[in-house]
Amino acid sequence: MSALGTLTAGVTGGIWKIVAVILLAALLVVGAWTGGGWFLAARDRDAVRVELVAERAANAKLRAGIQLQNDAVKAAGDAKLLAEERGKAAQRQAEAAGRRFDAALAKVAGARATTCDEAMPTVNLILEATR
Repeated sequence: MSALGTLTAGVTGGIWKIVAVILLAALLVVGAWTGGGWFLAARDRDAVRVELVAERAANAKLRAGIQLQNDAVKAAGDAKLLAEERGKAAQRQAEAAGRRFDAALAKVAGARATTCDEAMPTVNLILEATR
């Protein structure tokens, strides 16, 4: 039994070394795998942060452009309202001038002139009425 015991002791004594080496190798593989995963995750995170900064800058430019466009549309609307008011005022002035001209024409409707001297009072009346 001594030879068998020595053989068993040698095998048993060597098995734990083999198991320890296998466990160490597994620990190194798992550690390397985990470290590589962390490295890849950190690299991807940094890349995404750079993209996020670029997207935020583009978003800010777009927002500024939209605000500028909105301001231009508002200014155009205000200018349109002012132009409509000026147009209405011009129409009122044209109507008043038209009424004065019609009144002047009604005053001189029966006037007949054969010479310039005879026509001048009528022309002066029309000019005074439309001034």
